[in-house]
Amino acid sequence: MPDIVTTLVPASIGMAKPGRQLGASVTPAQRRRLVAAALLIGDLVTLTIVAGILQLGAAVAASDTDANMASLILVWALALCGALAGFSLYGSERAEPVDRLRRRTLGNLVAAAVVFAWLAVEQPTSHLWGFVVAGAGLIVVLGYYIEALIRGALLRRQLWTAPTVLYGTMPACLALARDLVSRPELGLRPIAILADEEGVVPPDAADAAEFPVITPVQANIMSPRIEVALCASGDLHVEQADWLARLPLRQIFVVHDASTLQVLNPQLRAMGGLLGLELRSAIHMPRNLRLKRMLDLVVAIPLAVLALPVVAVLALAVKMVDNGPAFYAQPRVGRNGHVFKVYKLRSMYADAEARLAAHLAADSAARQEWERFFKLSNDPRILPRIGQFIRRSSLDELPQLWNVLRGDMSIVGPRPFPAYHNQCFDTAFQALRTSVPPGLTGLWQVTDRSDGDLAVQKRQDSFYIHNWSFWLDFYVLLQTLPAVLHGRGAK
Repeated sequence: MPDIVTTLVPASIGMAKPGRQLGASVTPAQRRRLVAAALLIGDLVTLTIVAGILQLGAAVAASDTDANMASLILVWALALCGALAGFSLYGSERAEPVDRLRRRTLGNLVAAAVVFAWLAVEQPTSHLWGFVVAGAGLIVVLGYYIEALIRGALLRRQLWTAPTVLYGTMPACLALARDLVSRPELGLRPIAILADEEGVVPPDAADAAEFPVITPVQANIMSPRIEVALCASGDLHVEQADWLARLPLRQIFVVHDASTLQVLNPQLRAMGGLLGLELRSAIHMPRNLRLKRMLDLVVAIPLAVLALPVVAVLALAVKMVDNGPAFYAQPRVGRNGHVFKVYKLRSMYADAEARLAAHLAADSAARQEWERFFKLSNDPRILPRIGQFIRRSSLDELPQLWNVLRGDMSIVGPRPFPAYHNQCFDTAFQALRTSVPPGLTGLWQVTDRSDGDLAVQKRQDSFYIHNWSFWLDFYVLLQTLPAVLHGRGAK
């Protein structure tokens, strides 16, 4: 009998573009094998690339390690694939992106430990110890991006998602179906809605959702094509659970609507015949704030050293385009309401405020856009060429590494807003936002960025604060690079 579990379907990021769809023409077992093979190949490609980097490093640092490299890579490949399989990463069942990143990192640590043990026994005097440490870090980061590419390819072919039937009240099923269709990276693809025991179905419900409404008898017939059942109402009775348990399903989920709770990884607590969700605000714990500060320094110090010559060149370019200071400081609201100066490379004209006021007074559409987003698609304040470049690439934010080093900001967190922007939110959300350190990058910036209005900003920032963890910060950091390269929403 499949396990009956309570789960939450969390908010997620990313959409798949339509493409050649193969998922409907393969059996569930074939789909799972194809997914596993694609992910396995991706990890082997990752290891091959890292091995090339290690080989180059070995050739430079110690020429006598060439003969040992083949054995090392073989052991590493077996350990890596075995560890990642043990963490359930060769399938789409564990599809939540932050959780997959956590499992991938832990799997790489296990694989590295196996390689270290092998080196200690077989080659205790080898020069490869340092290369394994560097390689393990590279595999985590590169493997994350390669997996994202593979997941996108599988999504376009409907291979990542498991065929899923929904059971429960019709409004709950329709709402969940729409949510899952908009978030295919979660690995669940609704294919039908199961009629309730009385068979009462609103006549236009199936047409609106574009899903067939089937009876239990029809579900029995098509069960070989079904992998997952979701009880969308969260009210699964004993008789219904017994009927679903007789179907050859791999998973049965009882889904509760927890969108208002903003939870990512809740803790389940058994309470007799009940299940409770334990929610914790981890970011407000003093030890976690100290950990976050330590990680900020580990990341910010080397980044600041690397960014210094880039900032110097860009500052010179700004002064060549428009006479005036290359940098500017703007008051922003930080933790506990503390107002500090955030530093940026100047990307606007020296008389930017006057230009903005004149533009908004003359253009009502621009004024409405400004009131909704506090940004403009065609901003008359932006310096030509250099201003657009540094804003599109987010290079104007590099001086804020100084704010991170000073302790005004964190690497990851809600972006610090000017007072006029902050005051557009309700008092409770303002208090929530200022209860944590503001960030150089954040969840909103790597998802919707400035394409999202105030409601989107509030939802994303609330989600981050309520669900903070080391892994969520790590995920945002990894997502920052493609967000900057694509320039999504940057204005």
